[in-house]
Parts: sequence; C-alpha cells; structure tokens
Amino acid sequence: MNTKVKEFLTSVSMPQTLASQPVNTVQTSQVDSMASECITIDESKGFWSKLKAFIGPGLLVAVGYMDPGNWATDIAGGSQFGYSLLSVIGLSSIFAMILQYLALKLGIVTGHDLAQACRESYSKGVTIFLWVLCEIAIIATDLAEIIGAALAINLLFNIPLSIGVLITIADVMLLLLLQHKGFQALERTVGGIIFIIILCFGYEILLSQPDIAQLSKGFIPSAQIVTNPSMLYIAIGILGATVMPHNLYLHSSVAKMRKFSDTEKGKKEAIRFASIDSTGSLFIAFLINASILIVAAAAFHFSGNHTVADIGDAYHLLDPLLGAKWAAIVFGIALLASGLNATLTGTLAGQIVMEGFLNLRLKPWLRRLVTRGIAIIPALWVAFLYGERGTAQLLVFSQVVLSLQLSFAVVPLVIFTSSKAKMGKFVNSPLLTTITWIVASIIIVLNLYLLFQVLFEI
Repeated sequence: MNTKVKEFLTSVSMPQTLASQPVNTVQTSQVDSMASECITIDESKGFWSKLKAFIGPGLLVAVGYMDPGNWATDIAGGSQFGYSLLSVIGLSSIFAMILQYLALKLGIVTGHDLAQACRESYSKGVTIFLWVLCEIAIIATDLAEIIGAALAINLLFNIPLSIGVLITIADVMLLLLLQHKGFQALERTVGGIIFIIILCFGYEILLSQPDIAQLSKGFIPSAQIVTNPSMLYIAIGILGATVMPHNLYLHSSVAKMRKFSDTEKGKKEAIRFASIDSTGSLFIAFLINASILIVAAAAFHFSGNHTVADIGDAYHLLDPLLGAKWAAIVFGIALLASGLNATLTGTLAGQIVMEGFLNLRLKPWLRRLVTRGIAIIPALWVAFLYGERGTAQLLVFSQVVLSLQLSFAVVPLVIFTSSKAKMGKFVNSPLLTTITWIVASIIIVLNLYLLFQVLFEI
C-alpha cells in the first residue's frame, strides 16, 4: 500500500478526544492559520466594546442564507402567491437562528467544530459516510454560486453563460488575497458585500412600492400554505433553500475565532455575545430574503405576471414593470454580490469539513480549485447545451441535493449539544432539547417531501 495512503488511513482512524484539547483554543489547521488575527476579548471592557469584538462570524454564516439558491424560490413564491409566503421565510429564519445557536455553542464550549465532533464520536465508517454527504452538499452549494454568478455576468454584461461559468474560477484569486490579509479582512469583506446587497434591495423596494397592509398580512401563517399543493411545494423549497447544512459546520468553527477566558463565566459570556452576533446577522439575511419575495410580489404578482420563477425572467421584467431604468441593473449587481459572497464562505466551510472529518489538510486555493472544478463541469455542460432555462433547473436541483444532506448535519448537532458528557453545564435544557428535536423533525420531514416531489416530477 502506498505510504501516503497509509498515513491518510492512520490519521482517520486516530481521532482526538474532546478532553485532550483546551476548550477555547483555536485548533491548528490550514483554516485556522489566521488565528493570529483573532480578537482577544478584554474582560475589563464594557458590554458594547465586547459585542463589537464578537461581531463578524455571524455575517459569514448569514451569507449562506441569502445565496443565489434562495433567489429562485423567493421569486417563484412572490410572483405566484404574492406576500403569502413571507410567513414561511420568517419561520425558516427562526429555525436557522436556533440551529446556528447550537452550532456556535458547540464550538465555544467543546473547542471542536461539528465535523471534528463527529470524527471524535463516530466510527471511521460513519465519519467517512458523513464526510462524503457533506462534500456533495458543498459541491451543490458551489454549483448554485457558479450559476448565480454566471447569470449575473450574463445579464449585466451580455457575456454568454458558458463564458460566465469559466470566469467564476477567478474567485480563487480573491480568496488568496484575503487569505494573506487575515480572518478579520474576510469578515469585513463579507460584511461590506452584504451592505451592498441591502442597498440594492432597499432601492428595489422603494421602486416597487409594496402595499404595506397586504405585506403585513403575509407574515401571518395561513392554512392555505398546507392545503394548496403548489403553495406547499414552494414553501418547502424556501425552507430547503434557507437552512444550509454547511453553515452548521462553518459556524461551529468560526465561533472559535475569538479568544476569551477559559472559565465557565468566560464561555457563558462568549456564547451570549456570539448569539447576539449570529441572531442579528441572520435577521439581516431574513430581511434580504423577504425583500426578494416582496419585490417579486409587488412587481410581478400584482401586475398579472404569476409565472415568473426564473432569475433571468425577473431581471428582464423589472425595468418595464417598475418603470425605472436601473431596476434590473441593481438587481443584477445584488445577484453578483450574493454569488461572490457565498463563494468566500463556501470555501472556508469546505476546508473546515475536510480537516474536521478526515484531519486531511489542503491549501485553501487547491481545495477551492478541486471543489470548483467538480461543480463547474455540470454547470458548463448545461449552460452550453440548454442555456438560461437549463441553468435555472440545475439551480433548483442543487437545492434538492442540499435538502437531502441537511438532516445528516442537524441530527448530530442536536445530539451533541444535548449530551451532558460533551457540553457539561452548557448542555441544552429539556425545553431547548424538545424545541430543537421538533425543529429537526420538521426540517427532515419537509425536505424529504420536497425530494420525493422533485423525483416524482422527474
């Protein structure tokens, strides 16, 4: 057997125990090589100074909740059913906040991210199985990013989709630049791009002039969402596109990028401030997702265009329907920014997953090229043969793949954070445990329903 293969198998079969690592120490890895850039929390500072120090990781996580994979479902929901599915976006966001809270708590308390915790707790066979599923999900995520960015390039610059797909490879250079500047540079870049997306959709909402009274009613759940099969299908699609499996691995790792006191008080305070950062960031993601649906409802549904379910169609219809020259361009800029942002955090999540499950380290740029190379093949093939319609269908398919993998990330996370052996005094309370299992069950059932619906359609 090749020596390198033996070394790889040995590293997989010898997981570290949680007890062998300091609780709040950032693990040594390629991803954590920027640990010198971590902010040290000054215990003598006041509330606002400490909160400022903790802001950042939540923004990285929020990106996954506003990536191009969310756009198609939000646009379809708004154009077909007006504001009715805003309640689903709200419910999905609440689910996300709960699960991301569990992820950050796991990382802060144990010093291990979700992937490392799986490797420590499960057999080699189960660990590799979970890793393979997660890699498939990350490739599906990358596929959505490629399609979103390529569509934006095509719409803004009239560059063929196939060429746009190839241009997306250039994001590796941006990753290398940020890698050299440190982790906080990545956080600031992501935050800046999110701000651009907020400005873009703020402008779109002003142009679309939604009916505030009808909009408000959309946040009240309706029985029609369950009784209407078409509405239920899109509602499940929104849920599946919102809660992203790789974000749970990502958050449990980046939550450790702050240095705090290795005491019960220090960990409790770290969880408190990280939770504020996470919840606030996910609320921003909720506003952006809601804005996409609101613009689609105001511009398309109430003008009689109920069949707009394609990003390209939405782009071309915005200008004539809203009567503004820049409406479509601003929409395209937001889409490009969304794809670029998701690329940065998706790369980081991929590195965390590979190192956590297998203890196998690759240089970030090499890891990025491998993942993007795999994802770019179907995107390029479909773009070349079928054009915009084909890529739209491929975008939906990528969300189905993510839905299939989601339960394999959620269930271990709930189990670990409900384990007193792993979490000690920070174990989930009986009430929180019950809530998280209800959330996990709903996500599993609905995503399986979505998967079977799509397979039946095929």
